[in-house]
Amino acid sequence: MGLTAGEFLGEELAMNKVKVGIIGSGNIGTDLLLKLLRSPVLEPAIMVGIDPASEGLRIAEEQGVKASSRGIEDLLKEDVLIVFDASGAKPHLRHAPLLRKAGRISIDLTPAAVGPPVVPYINLKEHLDAPDVNLITCGGQATIPLVWAINRVAPVSYAEIVSTISSRSAGIGTRQNIDEFTETTARSLETLGGARRGKAIIILNPAEPPIIMRNTVYAIVEEDRNTREIVASLRQIVERIQTYVPGYHLKHEPDIEGERVTVQIEVEGAGDYLPRHSGNLDIMTAAAVAVGEEFARERAAKEAMHYGRGGGR
Repeated sequence: MGLTAGEFLGEELAMNKVKVGIIGSGNIGTDLLLKLLRSPVLEPAIMVGIDPASEGLRIAEEQGVKASSRGIEDLLKEDVLIVFDASGAKPHLRHAPLLRKAGRISIDLTPAAVGPPVVPYINLKEHLDAPDVNLITCGGQATIPLVWAINRVAPVSYAEIVSTISSRSAGIGTRQNIDEFTETTARSLETLGGARRGKAIIILNPAEPPIIMRNTVYAIVEEDRNTREIVASLRQIVERIQTYVPGYHLKHEPDIEGERVTVQIEVEGAGDYLPRHSGNLDIMTAAAVAVGEEFARERAAKEAMHYGRGGGR
């Protein structure tokens, strides 16, 4: 009996992992590296940064991954199909056209918003032909799916999200990109979440011991809502996100009073490189891997069609 299409794709990807590169050897890039090393379909081939003393570059070398402190110039010399940019919003504005010209797929973990914003399970399949996709922000990855889940059963006229993260989880990049965070997240609550108007707030909490990431969504819906349908829709999207972010969970049952829906989510990190309280970073790296794997599967599917799989190349 021949292989089914799904079995073939899985076998093909297992035998021929898609080579990928990472720009940025800081906390996010290093956590991403460790997740990619476990991927059944992606193979990290190079990590580049700008600091020769970076711990991320040292870890990459220890794991058998090529490491360079000469930035994107060295990465472009490598035969990689997908590049994860974990540098910063301003650097990505320079990287994006170089990666596009080189024919590389760019998965942007910064708030640069050059390519279309994507959230796994929400709109990724619509952009699998895009040369550059953007993962928005940690608050966006955590809350946009909730607004989307509410909106698909009860139109949302206004959505406000508050993301609270530990000060220890907010590195230089996060602090420098606060304006981009709020603007990009608020805009995506509208374009992806479906809210007619959106607002985003980020709070850095200095509490000790450090808190895990907490997100609150306040949504105003139209009167013709169905409470049971809203709760069921929210639970479904939470379960889907947990397939790639196991530490993502409802803090308690959604609260629905009149036209107002309040949802609280906590995100605990996997503890790969970063501590477990850094769920804000973990959700970005986990989403990045999920997006990269989907691009790899799409590539394998196109190759299967090209070779007319039904009996061998």
